[in-house]
Amino acid sequence: MIAPASPTTNRIIQLDALRGLAVIGIVWMNVYVFALPSQAYYNPVVWGGGTEADRLVWAASFVFFEDKFRALFAMLFGAGCLILLEKEAERPLRAHYARMAVLFAIGLAHSILLASNDILRAYALAGLALPLLAPLSHRALYAVAIGFVAVHVGGGMVALGAAVVDFYAGRMGSDASLFAERNFGSDGPAVRYALELGREGFAERAIRRAGDIPAQLRIIAGSIPINLAAMALGMALWKDRLLAREWRTFRMQRLAAICAIIALPALFGLALWVSSAGFPGALVGAVSLILSAPFDLLLALAYAALAMAFFSGSGAITRLLAAVGRLALTNYLMTSFILAALFASWGFGLFGEVGRAHAFALSFVPILAMLTWSPAWLAKFGQGPLERMWRSATRLLS
Repeated sequence: MIAPASPTTNRIIQLDALRGLAVIGIVWMNVYVFALPSQAYYNPVVWGGGTEADRLVWAASFVFFEDKFRALFAMLFGAGCLILLEKEAERPLRAHYARMAVLFAIGLAHSILLASNDILRAYALAGLALPLLAPLSHRALYAVAIGFVAVHVGGGMVALGAAVVDFYAGRMGSDASLFAERNFGSDGPAVRYALELGREGFAERAIRRAGDIPAQLRIIAGSIPINLAAMALGMALWKDRLLAREWRTFRMQRLAAICAIIALPALFGLALWVSSAGFPGALVGAVSLILSAPFDLLLALAYAALAMAFFSGSGAITRLLAAVGRLALTNYLMTSFILAALFASWGFGLFGEVGRAHAFALSFVPILAMLTWSPAWLAKFGQGPLERMWRSATRLLS
């Protein structure tokens, strides 16, 4: 049950298809960044959660989508960096750090012009550490991934745990509680301010975001441990040959089942805990950013194992997803442009005008665009425009 790499490109088509699936999955959550005020990304009662359908979409997103596909994308980023480090005989470190510098610049422009939740900057910064991890064995990399998850959870609970304690102690006016309610809850002035930001004009937004770069970097720094956990896991899975599709199908299915059996009950339990408490900001922040993280990563691993087990090298769906995956950078940025065109003031201006369920439905607009244009572009040009630019700029720097 081993699928060889493509004879013409020496690529593993299932790995490209998995990357394409990750890009699509990210859209299912990114749409809320463009459509709703920031607090509503994690909290359905803040905005756009007025119907039963909205609540069901929130629950499904929290359990199956939120941070799972971002973790999967980070896993594949780590594996991809390792593959390139192994391939490059001359100056691999210089080429790697040049790639990270160009990626950071692309992400910075993306965050200023289109998407405030850009992940490329975080990947570029976390990627600086990957050459230190590359010589490790797959077992050591698994241990490193677990260690970074522990750092993320421990550090996160130090930062947000006080708000949880204060919530159950009834200290709703404490600094920790107020911070949580402004960022993850229904604090009126904070939500109104988020609505104002979402309705900014293009130039106004770009100027503000350019001035906020130091604050953005501080926030990104907090995400580095969990991103490194996912990247180290991806490197381990490449060295352990799962991502090379050299495991037996039954072994991949068994791994997926074990991960899902652990992750899904925990995620359902966390969703029930938050919803039964009425979605207070203190619990929403801690659960969404910190407590769910280990289970998000486990479910991302389950998705990876299932995809590698069932994707067929000759299957039409696999080939379509592989085309999306080979243009992953271009498609990631293109989806931001389409979502901005739908929701931003300079586009159709739907920000704050739709509920969560309607926003989820609109996420299929960029997804259908990716599925339509990726095979055609790849057939004609062989490489995405942003991928070509990234490679060319890297050569200049290295």
